[in-house]
Amino acid sequence: MAQAAVAVRKETQFSWTGTDKKGNKLRGKSLAANEQSLRAELRRQGVVPQRIRKESTLFKSGGKVTPEDVAIFSRQLATMLAAGIPLVQAFEIIGNGHDKPAMQKLVLDVKASVEGGSSLHESLAKHPLYFDDLYTNLVEAGEQAGALENLLDKIATYKEKTEALKKKIKKALFYPTAVMVVAVVVTIILLIFVIPQFESLFQGFGADLPAFTQMVINMSAFVQAKGWLLAILAGGAGWVFVYTKKRSRRMREMLDRMSLKAPVLGPILTKAAIARYARTLSTMFAAGVPLVEALESVAGAAGNIVYENAIMRMKDEVATGQRLQRAMENTGLFPNMVIQMIAVGEESGSLDEMSGKVASFYEQDVDNAVDSMSSLLEPLIMAILGILVGGMVIAMYLPIFKLGAVV
Repeated sequence: MAQAAVAVRKETQFSWTGTDKKGNKLRGKSLAANEQSLRAELRRQGVVPQRIRKESTLFKSGGKVTPEDVAIFSRQLATMLAAGIPLVQAFEIIGNGHDKPAMQKLVLDVKASVEGGSSLHESLAKHPLYFDDLYTNLVEAGEQAGALENLLDKIATYKEKTEALKKKIKKALFYPTAVMVVAVVVTIILLIFVIPQFESLFQGFGADLPAFTQMVINMSAFVQAKGWLLAILAGGAGWVFVYTKKRSRRMREMLDRMSLKAPVLGPILTKAAIARYARTLSTMFAAGVPLVEALESVAGAAGNIVYENAIMRMKDEVATGQRLQRAMENTGLFPNMVIQMIAVGEESGSLDEMSGKVASFYEQDVDNAVDSMSSLLEPLIMAILGILVGGMVIAMYLPIFKLGAVV
């Protein structure tokens, strides 16, 4: 009952000022059930509270807990445990010292669960949105081995590496997407607002317009008349696509398979999937997780259903006595260099180290590929923009050029 009471306790954020035992002024923000409990907590920490004010939530949201927040939390917790700070006190320091209310609440909720008698991995598992099975399995392995701080340090490194890799992939996708969106918006603006002005000018020419100019004018008239319908159809198609993608694994697998075969972007996504596979395998194996069990977590972290299915088949083969190297060969998805590195790791008993080297190599390769792709796409994007915008400008000035030639 006490545990349930702690779990449902509603906490509010307060800002406070006070002095320590030496008279130095302190200020901070903390979550507490009420002002009285916060005063008691501050006194227990050796702080004499002078002013406590409840934070207004009218125009301030709690923020959103991001994977970067979880990575920083893991690093902070590992550092504090390595320094000999008790687990509950470490949670208290991290939670009360965080600027983001949502992260404060998450950390202090986990702290309350640990105080209620739950183990750390059980407390983290109550928040699956932020701590997935891979995270909790590694923490459980650390608790059982008595090396929680070492495992948390590995988890922090793993989260930092994987998030950095995700940012690189987003960077590869964002630039061309953003430019193309701008190009479409500029084209629509020209068709709706600029082309009609030229059309009214051309009506006084008393001659037939060039075919290219007439085509652009017809397109402008269509967008003005049916633009709302096109917008509804485009929005509806986008909604159906997103809705179906979220609920259909078959569709996601088809899209993932197509993305791996896409020119330019496909090789980058392939390298990213291999990097995630190797990084997760290295982290799990270093934590002492059995290979078959590790592969199940690795599959979930692959980030691509094609590789996820292949890794699950590898798990079944390894469970029947097949070597990991041979199982990887059977998928046909891994380069020979990766397979040979894993084979060396299996033979020498250093699978975690060799997997880590593979991960580092491919993470760097993805970084280089993204930079190269950006350089290659810049002239292509400029050419597309030139064709879209420049084409319409030329179409509008063609009649003027012809008129000048006649005169």
